[in-house]
Amino acid sequence: MIVVSNTSPIINLACVGQLDLLRQIHGAITIPEAVFTEIAVNGIGQPGAEEVSRFPWIVRHRVTQQPLVDVLRLELDAGEAEALACALELHADLILLDERRAREVAQRLGLRFIGLLGVLIEAQRQQRLPRIRPVLDDLRQKAGFWMTDALYQRVLAAAGE
Repeated sequence: MIVVSNTSPIINLACVGQLDLLRQIHGAITIPEAVFTEIAVNGIGQPGAEEVSRFPWIVRHRVTQQPLVDVLRLELDAGEAEALACALELHADLILLDERRAREVAQRLGLRFIGLLGVLIEAQRQQRLPRIRPVLDDLRQKAGFWMTDALYQRVLAAAGE
């Protein structure tokens, strides 16, 4: 299974000490160079920076379809544009995205996507995460991950908590 990730799922999971869930669920993830730059270069010293540089299961990919990236940049930031182009280029099975605009574009492009909260629900379904509530609380408090109270409750309900 080929899974491409944008920046935010990696940073947020690293912030709460749960980045390894991606490896446990997907085995490996691919990130384009722009995502690597956002995390490891621009975010040096921040959560996720060291991990994307040294974890062998996080694979870097240089996108070759620059004209597609340029078109996507009209609507998205560099990481999102390259992540979508990378997913198309590699015929990815899944792309990890949290931002609404990027999800809308992914949908138009026919890409299957999931967000960080979906990853947590899947981890719990696979019994790799005993409870979601503490991770949701850490995401809000430590990572500054924004979610409405209604969404928080929906995720808990989906996880059976």
